Amino acid sequence: SVYTPLRANMAPGFGDYTLNANKNVVVAIQIETADAIANIEEIAATPGLDMLFVGRFDLGLSLGLHEKYGLSFVNTPEMDEAIAKTVAAAKKNNLILGGFTFGAKMDYFLERGFTFLSTGNDLHHIVSQATTNVAALRELAKKYEKTWNGRPSKCIE
Repeated sequence: SVYTPLRANMAPGFGDYTLNANKNVVVAIQIETADAIANIEEIAATPGLDMLFVGRFDLGLSLGLHEKYGLSFVNTPEMDEAIAKTVAAAKKNNLILGGFTFGAKMDYFLERGFTFLSTGNDLHHIVSQATTNVAALRELAKKYEKTWNGRPSKCIE
């Protein structure tokens, strides 16, 4: 970058940010469409590419798996085949494998050699923590012999 991020340079430990930032760039492409799977060999061979990052939900929608399987479409033979093609292309080109997942489903990626995992998104984390907080509040209400039911919500049980 031509311009120095002044605030970053003033923060403790970031004095040499501009000198090293470009040495730490990772170039990733998201594999989230049927076209990406159809062209995975060519995509993975792109010079300068560091990572193939899979989003199974969007990929499954693009592959038409939602119509066939409903909400369990990310755990299907067709998805496994698409992931296997992606893994093979990444290994052939010495690329990092990345994926988007939630909690217990991380095994799916780890078993296949993925080393970069995004473990949720902002909405997931907000709802998860809010659910935990509401459960704690309900327990405290019982402890103090209070009735608290909250309001019905589709996000928090």
